[in-house]
Amino acid sequence: MINSQKWLSTNFFAFFFTWGVFLPFWTGWLITEKGLSVSHASLIMGAGMLARAVSTFVLFPAATKIFSLRVVMMWTAFLSLLVMTLYIPANTFVPLLLITIAFNFVYPNLLPAMESSASVLIQNERVHYGKSRSFGSIGYTVGLLLVGAVVAIWSEQAILWVMLAGLVFMWISHTRPAPVSLTVKHKTIDGEDKKSNFKRLLSSKPFVTVLILAILLQGAHASYYNFGYIYLQDLGVNSLYIGFVLNVAVLLEILFFTRADKLFANTKVSTMFLIAGIGSTIRWVLIFLFPNVWVFNISQLFHAASFGVAHYAFIQYISRRLSPSEIPAAQGMYAAFAFSLSTAVLTLAGGYLYEVDPGAAFLGMTLCSIPSIVIVLLTRKKFSY
Repeated sequence: MINSQKWLSTNFFAFFFTWGVFLPFWTGWLITEKGLSVSHASLIMGAGMLARAVSTFVLFPAATKIFSLRVVMMWTAFLSLLVMTLYIPANTFVPLLLITIAFNFVYPNLLPAMESSASVLIQNERVHYGKSRSFGSIGYTVGLLLVGAVVAIWSEQAILWVMLAGLVFMWISHTRPAPVSLTVKHKTIDGEDKKSNFKRLLSSKPFVTVLILAILLQGAHASYYNFGYIYLQDLGVNSLYIGFVLNVAVLLEILFFTRADKLFANTKVSTMFLIAGIGSTIRWVLIFLFPNVWVFNISQLFHAASFGVAHYAFIQYISRRLSPSEIPAAQGMYAAFAFSLSTAVLTLAGGYLYEVDPGAAFLGMTLCSIPSIVIVLLTRKKFSY
């Protein structure tokens, strides 16, 4: 019999290992290895995120209507590996732009697929989300540390090969047997289709409010994800140690997820979002006011709040309030808007701000975190979330 908790933990680890290579290092890889300017690399990554938004909003929910979650994840992992190999011969702006768009059209669908799998297993088999999600954070940590080590030895060209190896591992992981609840096609309730799920969710004011909060708080990480690596390089941090510096945030994230199920068992979702908004604001202001590696390390401590608590709040909301038929649509919107569209727009803005003043790229993210605090305070009693 398949151990669902172990299956979920292993595949969270596999996905977030590659996420830990792609998310923080890819912009820097395009700049240092492919010779692009910061603005051109930002444009490519922003275009990729727009493709990610369209794909996770449209393609992922549609795919789950035709195939089981297991089949969706297995083929998405394989196609991601296939597209990634196209980066090897590409060296100019247009090919790199097209490949990045193609890759982002496929690969990021694994994120809502994994989170949807977690929600299904929470409901059907009562797995502990925080416990398995912490393995995702561990995978992210391993990816960061490994890239830092190999870059110090072989330079930035090694980032691509680590990413390829991670995609191979992830694809093999998804070809193995999965829990039964993930091998059947998603069924709607009372004959409802995908369109009605979207319509029903978007007509729910509490859900729309929670989604907006998630969009603001996750989008506020755009500068950190895309420019954190080159920001540390500009501060004179050795490539070997950059992985360790970035891992401070992930270590706090791991600690949070291992304790989240107990810490927030009786906590309102609105309270979690309030904590996340305050932590996010403090984090970006610190980086702006004190441009040195020691304060950057201190700001990393707030990652458990700015990312971890915000993400956990959204997952808990949909797990507690939504039916199984609504979860893929909710995850598709979350991935499309919170992890893609908002991040794409803010990456483009952050890229221009970074060329003016690196610290301004981080301070600009408070334009998302501060409104999130206001929204929570204005809506928490009205919608009781």
